[in-house]
Amino acid sequence: MNIRTLSVETEQGRNFLRVLRERFSFGDGGCRERVANILEEVRLRGDEAVVEYTRKFDAPAMTVAGMRVLDAEIEAAAKGVSTELLATLRLAVERIRAFHEREMEDSWFLTRDDGTVTGRLVRPVDSAGLYVPGGQSGSTPLVSSVLMNGIPALIAGVKRRVMVTPPDDQGGVSPALLVAAREVGIDEIYKIGSAWAIAALAYGTATIPAVDVIVGPGNQYVAEAKRQVMGRVRIDMIAGPSEVLIVADAQANPSFIAADLLAQAEHDPQALAILLTTSEEIAARTEAELEYQLPQLSRQEVASRSLSERGAILLVDSLEQAMELANEIAIEHLELQVQDPWQWLPRVRHAGAVFLGGFTPEAAGDYVAGPNHVLPTMGTARIASALGVETFLKKSSIISYSRQALLSDADHIRLLARLEGLTAHERSVAVRVEHAARS
Repeated sequence: MNIRTLSVETEQGRNFLRVLRERFSFGDGGCRERVANILEEVRLRGDEAVVEYTRKFDAPAMTVAGMRVLDAEIEAAAKGVSTELLATLRLAVERIRAFHEREMEDSWFLTRDDGTVTGRLVRPVDSAGLYVPGGQSGSTPLVSSVLMNGIPALIAGVKRRVMVTPPDDQGGVSPALLVAAREVGIDEIYKIGSAWAIAALAYGTATIPAVDVIVGPGNQYVAEAKRQVMGRVRIDMIAGPSEVLIVADAQANPSFIAADLLAQAEHDPQALAILLTTSEEIAARTEAELEYQLPQLSRQEVASRSLSERGAILLVDSLEQAMELANEIAIEHLELQVQDPWQWLPRVRHAGAVFLGGFTPEAAGDYVAGPNHVLPTMGTARIASALGVETFLKKSSIISYSRQALLSDADHIRLLARLEGLTAHERSVAVRVEHAARS
């Protein structure tokens, strides 16, 4: 593993930063075309197409009747998980629920003296589709994705919450995923994955009614499918590879830094793990720690490739410069491993989530801290937020005029309508003014 170490003041360093700032992408054209074909097949042929793709790529014996997880399977799963896992799941549920309950929005109204009432009515969508990756054919069930997607939808008040996840080659789903779903009240679960699962959620089939919102992470085919159905349904975001940026001073612990860089790098060869530091000594010691820790990982090949191809240790002149660069990069996970992280928090403008201090690994945010781990990537933290309760809410404007209120505003409404050439708009006010004058 050879991670590059660069000064941001060199040409190489400036070029690397330029690539970081411009890293947003929609994936390759071949993927877009293949996904478009899958979406169209499912739209036209429904269950038949979904089962064909599932048989081809996941479970050769899948049938239409077998797509939905039965209550008996969920009950059996509950008996097959350890009490330790169940206790941990419940701790995580409690923390995530407590955090997201603070996000719930209320309807509100404003009144004026003339009798006008305006306001906003906040209501949940009727249904939501929750995509949960299978995790290496079910061998590494991503239970945290169930919780992070399902709990905000529950708090928002979504009545129908549908989980889809790829089956293993025997047509089964990890008991851990099923138990996690049960813990957050999800009982409509389908054994389908990839782009055909997104298509089924967006267009609906005879077995799987369409939903209003689709959320959850996935591979490039899932991300591309979500992008292509966006507009027909709401999506949480177009997610790219996972990212971490660590800002460290001379007092930081190199073993902590290396561990967190590796934790991000093990996700995917395309994952992005970057260190910004003011200390050449910390840079050198971190590189040595990476070499020491890497062989201990089960996914060392993935992590090594990620760090070699996409990772970097960047030397900066000051923490002020580091924070400004961090804002320009707008990373998914920003760690401040500095002596007084709270002092630097006000400088953060663009980040999906911020982790303060050496004893706050990004992994805590992934699982039990409480905030959502579905975060904007590829620089979109400049404009986007974490998945939350608001993802499942919509707002309707409320307007109520009294007779006197309309008469007071009539001239203003009519003037603007005439200016825009909308005579019917003007007339809709005029007939009421005329009526009021006669009565």
